[in-house]
Amino acid sequence: MDRLITPELVLLDADLGADAGAVIPALAARVADAGRSDDVEQLSDDALAREGQSATGLPGGLAIPHCRSAAVSTPTLVFARLAPAADFGAKDGGADLVFLIAAPEGAGQEHLTLLSSLARALVRAEFTDALRAAGSAEEVVNLVEDVLGPADAPAQAAPAVQEAAAPADSTSGPRTTRIVAVTACPTGIAHTYMAADALTQAGERADVDLQVETQGSAGAAALAPSTIEAADAVIFATDVGVKDAARFAGKPVVVSGVKRAINEPDAMVEEAVRAAADPKAKRVDGEAAASADEAPEHAGIGLKLRQWLLTGVSYMIPFVAAGGLLIALGFLLAGYDVTGTAEDILDENTLTNLPAAGEYALFGSSLLTYIGALLFLLGSWAFGFLVPALAGYIAYAIADRPGIAPGFVMGFLANQVGAGFLGGIVGGLIAGLIAGWIAKRPAPRWLAGLMPVVIIPLVTTIVAGMLMLLVLGRPIANATEGLTSWLNGLSGGSMILLGILLGAMMAFDMGGPVNKAAYVFATTGLTAEAIASGGTEVMIMAAVMIGGMVPPLALALSVALRPSLYTPAEQENGKAAWLLGAAFITEGAIPFAAADPLRVIPSMMLGSATAGAVAMAGGVTLAAPHGGIFVLFAVDQVLWFLAAVVIGTLVAAAAVTVLKQLGRERAAGDFEHVYTRDAVDA
Repeated sequence: MDRLITPELVLLDADLGADAGAVIPALAARVADAGRSDDVEQLSDDALAREGQSATGLPGGLAIPHCRSAAVSTPTLVFARLAPAADFGAKDGGADLVFLIAAPEGAGQEHLTLLSSLARALVRAEFTDALRAAGSAEEVVNLVEDVLGPADAPAQAAPAVQEAAAPADSTSGPRTTRIVAVTACPTGIAHTYMAADALTQAGERADVDLQVETQGSAGAAALAPSTIEAADAVIFATDVGVKDAARFAGKPVVVSGVKRAINEPDAMVEEAVRAAADPKAKRVDGEAAASADEAPEHAGIGLKLRQWLLTGVSYMIPFVAAGGLLIALGFLLAGYDVTGTAEDILDENTLTNLPAAGEYALFGSSLLTYIGALLFLLGSWAFGFLVPALAGYIAYAIADRPGIAPGFVMGFLANQVGAGFLGGIVGGLIAGLIAGWIAKRPAPRWLAGLMPVVIIPLVTTIVAGMLMLLVLGRPIANATEGLTSWLNGLSGGSMILLGILLGAMMAFDMGGPVNKAAYVFATTGLTAEAIASGGTEVMIMAAVMIGGMVPPLALALSVALRPSLYTPAEQENGKAAWLLGAAFITEGAIPFAAADPLRVIPSMMLGSATAGAVAMAGGVTLAAPHGGIFVLFAVDQVLWFLAAVVIGTLVAAAAVTVLKQLGRERAAGDFEHVYTRDAVDA
């Protein structure tokens, strides 16, 4: 078996950056330098994606970023002792001891067991003290290999797994209270097992009989039915749905994210003991004979919605980034009138008949116009999957694979009826809930095999589709028409008030029906006569575009100023949001809004409304329907255009930063316990 760690994979007293977004790529590069990965960007992206699901910083200056990745050829550990420490999201400060655990997608069972034993070792002070005192890379390697033990004895590396299968009435003797627990994180390599050991040790300190089932990558045995039956209470410390949660039906339950079990195991055990003695305590729903892979029914609605939405957003982000940047490049090379050029190229698809450069093309080159049009086409098609991906993977988070197809269809329908990303969220939730409900229904054995691949997707698509088409479609269309008529009635009155309204609408749902109503209102008035006269219509177009540019730019600025308020994945999105906002691609702010709507959306509306008012007051006009700063050549009053963008961005960035900071201070103050329990804090 290849060694998991070698001296070449150890960095001592290294300065790799201020946060996980900088440290993880540096460690991934170390893996590539050691010849264990041929795609450092993919490995880095996979680890950062896992980091975005839940920060891997732990109390005491530790961090264990980890992932499964096809970019890794052999299971690998990279260790870095950082100076200075880097922010990995822990409440008590930065991490100076960082292990990157990179496992191949098809890693062998023995390797995954060894990786889990490393995670367990990190909760022991003597091990971390030795790492901080190590004087050489070889010494670090020896310390780690001593913890991992012999490679041919993986079973000895997972004592908590073996304990999980032991019956509650084993030789350990009777206890005051018997508790069973399940721990699980999205990757199932590190936090799963650290939480298990932390709870086990807390149980020993509290003198209770506590058995843990780890639903991770090392293949722990399930708790014995007799152990579950004898349990007085259950702890679910998970960031994903509990497999076969209905085995615990009727038991008093304490629910949290997996990191709370690591940070506050004694408090969780104490809560479970109290729940066991409380006849009114929350209990696991369902019947004992049932089985479910989705988010457990006992979880609070806030926790379940958070898990579902984060799953959908994480799969949607690549479509936002790739599609938005391709569209921006298309505008840069081919001009804002690239749409017609792209359609012509799609019909002919030949280099022998290059189109003429658009009127507003940056370089005036036919070849570059051709390339820009192709890039615009690719970006438009990629953007077409944004809402379907969001809806599809929200449904997947609720109902697993049977929910994917109906969810994608609901997302497509949301686009067709003009519902935008808000419609995608609603459609995904509807599809997932229906599919999950059907999946729980008992089915005869001869039909069971067809349920997940045929019956559930078919029935769900029909029911959810009819609901979207017959119930939701008409109200959305009527609302859009009503908003457009209302705006037309305002155009003869106060232009500053109109600018405020249009800016706020552009930021309200960032590509949804309200945003589209404002945009259609602006573009339909952009006629040749209006452009020639420089009248009200081109002022409206300017206010709409400026209002749509502000949200991504403001969030990019907020991330740059206060990165600690955002997850590593959001920090990466913030970098891309600069260009997305500059190109008038408001959807670049959707990942932030979907993850934290109550703070983000009002802040963005305030900034965009301010920008719209400034644009109207400055008499800014715009003859292009799209393009952002790439169509400044079509702007009159350029200085006022730029001033409106800057002022609106500053206002929105300040508002969202203050709101997020207040939210963090509240979570860290008197209400910290409640926020942590419901897994709604960062």
